[in-house]
Order: sequence, then C-alpha cells, then structure tokens
Amino acid sequence: MANQENTLIEIEGLYQIFGPQADKVLPKVQAGASKDEVLAETGHTVGLQDINLSIEKGEIFVIMGLSGSGKSTLIRHFNRLIDPTAGKIKVNGHDIMQLPMKELTEFRRHKMSMVFQHFGLLPHRTVVENVGYGLSIKGLKKAEWEDKAKSWLETVGLAGYEEQYPSQLSGGQQQRVGLARALCTDAEILLMDEAFSALDPLIRYDMQSQLIELQENLHKTIIFITHDLDEALRLGDRIAVLKDGKLVQVGKPVDIILNPADDYVRAFAKDVNRARALFVKNVMTAETPICEAEADLATLIEQYGIAYRVVSEGEFEACCECTSAGQGHWYKVPSLKRGQLLQEILPTMLGSKLALPVIDKQQQLCGFLNHQELAKMLQLPSQLEAA
Repeated sequence: MANQENTLIEIEGLYQIFGPQADKVLPKVQAGASKDEVLAETGHTVGLQDINLSIEKGEIFVIMGLSGSGKSTLIRHFNRLIDPTAGKIKVNGHDIMQLPMKELTEFRRHKMSMVFQHFGLLPHRTVVENVGYGLSIKGLKKAEWEDKAKSWLETVGLAGYEEQYPSQLSGGQQQRVGLARALCTDAEILLMDEAFSALDPLIRYDMQSQLIELQENLHKTIIFITHDLDEALRLGDRIAVLKDGKLVQVGKPVDIILNPADDYVRAFAKDVNRARALFVKNVMTAETPICEAEADLATLIEQYGIAYRVVSEGEFEACCECTSAGQGHWYKVPSLKRGQLLQEILPTMLGSKLALPVIDKQQQLCGFLNHQELAKMLQLPSQLEAA
C-alpha cells in the first residue's frame, strides 16, 4: 500500500469506454459485464474498468501488461490527454477533472512532462531547440532557456550535439534528447510510455541505467509504461499489472515474483531472472548462531554446525570446529547487506562454503544467507515443480 501522507496521485473508480454511447454502456460495465460481452452486445470497447491507484511522491511506478491491456490508455489519463468515462484523477489532492481548459493547459506545462516511445522530436528543430521546446512554449526566450537545455544535454551524455538535427542521431541518442526535453521543464511528474521499447537491447539497458542514476539525484515521480517484466522489475519501486483494462495486482517487485495474484501474473513471472529482481532480505533466514561466550561454542557447533562472533561493527568471524577444551579456530567471513540484489552477492556466496551474515543499514546483524535457500530462490517455478 502507498503511504497516504506521501501520496501525490490518486486514481479513483476510473472507467474508459470507447464508443458513441459510453455513458449508457457504463452501468453494464459497472455491473460486471466482461470486455468481450460489452463489445458483442453494444459495439463499445472497454479500455479501463474500475481502476484505483495511489502513487507516491518520488517513486518510479511501473504500469505493465500485454498489448491491449489498457496501460497506454491509462497513462494518457494522468494529464487528461484522454478524459475518462467515469472516475476521479487527483494530483496533490485536487481533482484535475474539474480544471477548465486554460488551467489544464498550465497544469500540463508545469506539472507533467511526457517521454514517448517513438521519441516525438520535432524534425525541423535542432537538438537544443527540441530540449528547450517546453520552456519556449511557456513564453521564455531562447536566451533564457538555452543554457539550461545545454546543461540537460550534457547530463544525458549529448554535449556537443546541440546543433544537430534529430535525423542525424541514432535511436538511443534521440531518446536521450526526449528525456532531456522532459527534464528541462522541471516538471514534478514524468510520464514515460514505452519510452525504451523501440531501442536495441544494449541501448535500452543503458537508458534504464541512466534513468536509475538520474532518479537517485532528481527524485521525480515517474510513471513508466512497459510490457517487459524485466524492465519493470529493474526500474519499478512498485508495479501495477493490467489485463483487459482491469488492475489485477499492485506490489513491489518481490510481491509480483513470489506472490503472483493469478495465472496471468504468474505467466509473466515464470521465467524472470530472479537474481536481478530479488534482494538479500527476501532470502535470508533469521537464525543467528552467534557465540557470545567461548563456553557456548561447542553447543552452537553441535546445533548448527557452525558458530559466528562479532569482531566489530559489521565484521564477523566463523568457527566450524572446536577442541575438547572448547576452543575454536576462528577466521574472518564477509558480510552481506540486507538491501543488495542477489546478482550482486552471487560472487561472494560462490566464494564461500559457509552461510554469510547479513547486516542492515546500521551495520547490525539481522540474519544469515545460506546456499540452500539461495539456490531454491533462484530456481524457476518449473524447476521447483519438477523437483
């Protein structure tokens, strides 16, 4: 659930029905008629059905689903490029459905920016003019926005390309221009509709990395549309999954992978690279065979096969056997951080035969990660069923 105190955007009871008599068809949809039933009986298409969402300030909120699921339709409601058949869209507690056209235009110019799948650049304008376009339509003169536009081009790695035209750039470079243009307006909210899906895989990965890096400093609220679960898992703080215009699950990446709401979500998560989506905290155990005193060593080794002791803050030693006198041979072991991705800690785990201690942000021990649980978590569901 989103933190209500930190909520920036709220979508309440949103319906979108395409057709000439949408208002008359709405009660049928609200009564539970399926998308196929509505189409067959009325000739109308249900785009969205009873969508309820809360999006927090500063999070990357990913909306994903297959083609036709309604995800691109939904994102166009956030800035009212499409008006809903029914429902409320609130930003900072204000229902933007009540805004008259003049105020809506100002809202779009100042509150939200959009990055499109196919770049949406103006071919007859230079790169720097494209980046500064949002400021120019606000009434700023070129002398007022040019330096800012150049600064954003430098931020996205395109310094020196200011006077080029979009046709002279690669696809990845064009998308960087689109991103710089969206950021240049200082809008609080970025809407990104399949923004990287037209790019080659390596360029797409680079753009994802750049977005993550930028977000660490900018803390924008980003609504990101994708059909790719790997992309959703890498970027999203939370993920909403749509199917046939209905919201079937909202959760953190680990929720989507480990607790899919239905077969549709389960099919998405089936072959996902879990090492890139799950964290140490999702896999660690709470067992803590910590040796507080030498007298406890033999008992701990008998019970767990190993004992650990704290050397200093965040540093540990392990002992696997002790003498008849109860003394052991201790040696240093690495520790893992609770918030690390599994792919980050795999080399460390593979280099150790022992379960490793896990520490939190305060360098305090909070659990252990053993090889058996790690291997189990990284297995695909089909492998687990076979086992």
